[in-house]
Amino acid sequence: MSDIQPGQSFSVFGVPGLPMVAEGDDLAALVLEAMAASDQTLEDGDCICLAHKIVSKAEGQQIALADVSATPEAEKLAAETDKDPRLVQLILDESTEVLRQKPGVLIMRHKLGLVGAHAGIDQSNIDHEGGEKALLLPVDPDASAARFKADVESRTGKKIGVIITDSANRPWRLGTIGIAIGAAGLTVLDDHRGGTDSFGRELKVTLINRADAIASMATMV
Repeated sequence: MSDIQPGQSFSVFGVPGLPMVAEGDDLAALVLEAMAASDQTLEDGDCICLAHKIVSKAEGQQIALADVSATPEAEKLAAETDKDPRLVQLILDESTEVLRQKPGVLIMRHKLGLVGAHAGIDQSNIDHEGGEKALLLPVDPDASAARFKADVESRTGKKIGVIITDSANRPWRLGTIGIAIGAAGLTVLDDHRGGTDSFGRELKVTLINRADAIASMATMV
């Protein structure tokens, strides 16, 4: 996938049969076992895309709200946005800046540099037995992707790329798309600056985000 040329094609496959992931799970083993069960095989140059949620779960990024104490700042912001003060505290802890706030809306700049709602913190598709919980982003998504890549390559002998994906909104566009928040083993940005277009005009700003494009396709699957 890292050396696709114009005119070539590729395919995107989902991996069925993955179990619910828990803290400490071996993601490489789970993915490879699920692939084997559905007769899928890896080839050199393949790219595996992982939803950040399973990475965060495996890395213990699930937090019980009962264990969170809200500061006066979080209490104030929670009142202004109609949100749980404990959740707002987690959002503040994970962020460097509040970019926009209004009832029901809290747009943050995450410590990783990502901009989005709630600093990427999610409460869907996680087990809330015993009390409400929230799931944070991985601490270092690039490092998580590199570890997964190394684990898979050591077990299969194949050279692959890895992308960790998340869903994100875009300014002035409705609906979420998949984006890459971490990657390893592939070209993330195709820099065409300094090249020429079809008419010989120098390209000044053309920078193609290959990782986001792949992440969006994987999210569709």
